[in-house]
Amino acid sequence: MQEAPPDPGCRECARLRAELEAALRRIAELEALVHELRLRLDQNASNSSIPPSANPPGAPRPVVKARSGRRRGGQPGHPGHFRRRLPRERVQCVVDYVPEACAACRAPLPPEPTPDDPEPTWHQVAELPEPAVIITEHRGHARTCPNCGEVTRAAIPDHVAAYVIGPRLAATMSYLVGRHHLSRRGVREYVEDALGVPVSLGTVGALERQTAAALASAHDEAGAAVRTAEAKNVDETGWKQAGAKRWLWAAATATVAFFVIHARRNWEGLKALLGEAIAGIVCSDRWGTYNRWPPGQRQVCWAHLIRDFRKCADRGGEAEAIGRAGQEASEELFAAWWDFRQRKIDRTALQAALDPIARDLRAALERGCGCADAKAATFCENLLALYPALWLFAGIDGVEPTNNHAERILRGGVLWRKNAFGCHSEAGCRFTERMLTVVQTLRLQHRSVLDYLEQAVAAHRRGEPAPKLLG
Repeated sequence: MQEAPPDPGCRECARLRAELEAALRRIAELEALVHELRLRLDQNASNSSIPPSANPPGAPRPVVKARSGRRRGGQPGHPGHFRRRLPRERVQCVVDYVPEACAACRAPLPPEPTPDDPEPTWHQVAELPEPAVIITEHRGHARTCPNCGEVTRAAIPDHVAAYVIGPRLAATMSYLVGRHHLSRRGVREYVEDALGVPVSLGTVGALERQTAAALASAHDEAGAAVRTAEAKNVDETGWKQAGAKRWLWAAATATVAFFVIHARRNWEGLKALLGEAIAGIVCSDRWGTYNRWPPGQRQVCWAHLIRDFRKCADRGGEAEAIGRAGQEASEELFAAWWDFRQRKIDRTALQAALDPIARDLRAALERGCGCADAKAATFCENLLALYPALWLFAGIDGVEPTNNHAERILRGGVLWRKNAFGCHSEAGCRFTERMLTVVQTLRLQHRSVLDYLEQAVAAHRRGEPAPKLLG
């Protein structure tokens, strides 16, 4: 029997239809919410900014290279890394072993070498002296006048009496904090136990402030060099000052690193790092603050884009096609870049290899702008707005497709933050940004950090600026 159609004038039917439509809308909203929550639960280092150390238990395992079948260690033909012989001026003691009799006929041998004898073999042993620190005691002597009986005492010079720690030991203590991120208590313990010099926590802090003042001119020098550089990598990470939120900003070229701690992760913070005037090319991630930098002077990091494409692919639905297209483009791009880095192709060939990749990815993003997944569509629109900034590395020397250089430079600050939980004062922030600047710059230049710190502290005590940080 055929059912009668619903009466359009029935109030009960209209109420039920309205309730059904409302229930269907609510079900759709809850399904979308469940989908978003599942995506958040599935976030890991491969599809978000979560570090690998914070991966949840169910995250995909990192890529493990297949075994090559070769033994561990250096392979045949690999250039060896041998212990470097220190020069003669570094040697304080020489122990000679002279043969007394011939190993063949047992005839006695002369104690002194002859012109025909080969050079001796060598083996150097390094050891800390005990005590490892030289203590200099300055004494102000007194003399009694034989004529009038007046006692006259020689004063210890003010520049000597002003300090109880010499420049190199002071530099070493700041080096342990600023390079190896020891706590003040850790520095005090090392100086007392390993070097035999009792110091207070207050002394360690005072020397930090002194070192910060000594490095002020070097910090300014690095900042000027980075701001005027033709290309630089920029990144930022969280920091704390007495529990309040701060941001540690970093900018680096191939030979200079510059750090600034600022209260904001916005345009004001970026200006504190790079100055008021926009100059040079910046390689960065897609944080919104960097969007004020002209796209023609900006390179977007492809390492971050890979995670974004993976996130799209994990969303499923129409977003998956966008993510897959981006992943394929990334693989082809880095294959071409690797060939360029290995000098298998020149820059013209690199650009030719990237042209079809760029066209195909643009087409995929344009299609994605109209997809039903709102987040994926917004991602496509945002990426198209920055599209020239994805390919700047292809035509400009000194610009790379990733921001790995800035992230490596910033890693020391991240480790410092995890160990010390930030700073307690403005003075602590200045010490941090100046030490990171000097340490990372000298490491990029393959120069001794400790020697420079010693020279800077000694110059500051004489009332002079620090030595030039840049050659």
